[in-house]
This record gives sequence, structure tokens and C-alpha cells, in this order.
Amino acid sequence: MTPSSTTPERAGLPRRTANPVTAADCAAEVGEIFARVFGTLHDWREAIAGASADRADLDELVEGLVVPALLASAEPFESRATATTESILIGAGFIAAPQYVTGRDTHFAWWLGPLASNPLLGNTSGASRLDLATRVHTEYLRDFRDLEWYAVPEATNQTHVTGPYVDQLCTCDFIITLTMPVRLDERMIGVVGADVYVKRLEQVLLPHFLALPGPVVLINQVGRVVISTEPTLPAGDILPNRRHLLGDYELLPCPGTPFLVATRVDSAPAM
Repeated sequence: MTPSSTTPERAGLPRRTANPVTAADCAAEVGEIFARVFGTLHDWREAIAGASADRADLDELVEGLVVPALLASAEPFESRATATTESILIGAGFIAAPQYVTGRDTHFAWWLGPLASNPLLGNTSGASRLDLATRVHTEYLRDFRDLEWYAVPEATNQTHVTGPYVDQLCTCDFIITLTMPVRLDERMIGVVGADVYVKRLEQVLLPHFLALPGPVVLINQVGRVVISTEPTLPAGDILPNRRHLLGDYELLPCPGTPFLVATRVDSAPAM
């Protein structure tokens, strides 16, 4: 949930000629990818907070910030010389605090990037604004302040990562939502956010994960799987479980994120 003013950077491992990829390299890569997205959110937050006096132009401002990044995802992934931060985003925008936009308890200035074979929207070639009036099963958004992606930034005044989870509102697929509070003086006026599409994140990370000698799993802090080279551990599964005990894995934190890279440790045979 990268601004056009930011020069795209490679979201991948440094070039190496002889040294093999390590689990530590992969953990560092994950940290760098999410640091770039948070850097983008910071820029968007500053722009929204700086223009907050003119709320009539709020939606136009947010659209101008997020749509260029979302449209960058329309370029076929395989044709890119390098992977950019924009390539992993599927949605972004600003969720206003209740009553910040006069007379509205709920105001989503949120856009979706191009979609392919989406169960709700089919194929789209451009950015489209989320229209809650056309969606079903939106009752839970009446109390959106209780949802993790809003409640945690509001309570802590810190950035937050939610997921992975299946987005039933837009993509009908696994996403990770990054949100950051936007404050005006002492008041939080909303959150700015971006949705990372797990399928696209997998395209960036999987080649490096597969370069490691054994199974590799990217998990969040509660063990939910984001990406895995282990066929029996799909996205959304939980590690540990009866098939894959946490003790069989070595965990490496991904800097600045709630994620960990888990690599399989060969257990010594029982005597």
C-alpha cells in the first residue's frame, strides 16, 4: 500500500560472480524490498500531510501519488531488466480517519493496479479506484478502525505489516498490507498504505531461494507462510505444524520486517 519522483532501485541481491547465495543474503533482500516500500509510503505520507488543509483535492492528490507506481506493474515482469519496488504492488492509497472527510465515517482513496483474470473485475489494463458501493461483503469495513492494518498504526504511531492474508475485497489472492499513520499535529488523520502482491514478491525472491541447497520458507512472526520452496508448505500454511516442526528449521530475521527466512536443518538420525 515507489513514488514517481524516486529513482527505481533493484529489488534483488547484489551481483555476485563466485560467492553462492546464502540464507543471510535472502533475509537481507527481503528487508531491502520492504524498506523501499516503506520509503515510498513515507514520501506519500509527507505529501498528504503537507496538503491536508485542502481536503477537496485529497483524492486527486492521492491518485497522483499512487497510480504511477501501480501502472508500473502493467509491464510484463519477464521483460524487466531488474525488479523494481513498483513491480510488487497491487493496490495503494489513503484511508481517512472517521469524519476527517466531512460527513463521512468511511472514506477510502484507494486504487488497484492492473489485474489479470480477477474473479471480481476480470482483466484490467489500467488503475481503477476501489468503489465500496459495488462490492459485497463490506460490512466489516464499518468498523475498520478495529482492523489490524488501521488499529495498530493508530495505537502505536508506527508503521505496520499485516499478513499474508487472502484479500476478499479486491484481489481474491494473498497480499501483504503495509500501513503508516498520517498525522496532523497530534491527530491521526488516516493511514497511507500499499498492498504487496505475494505472487509478484514470489517472482522476485524465488530464484534466490531456489539457489539455496535445501527447502526455504519465508514466514511472518506467527509462522504463517508467505513464500516456500517446500511443495507441502503453500502460502497461508503455518510453520510449525505436524508435518514441519519449527525445530527442524533455522530462522533468520529479515531486517526491519516481521518476516523470517526459515531454512531446513538436517536432523541427526536417532540412535
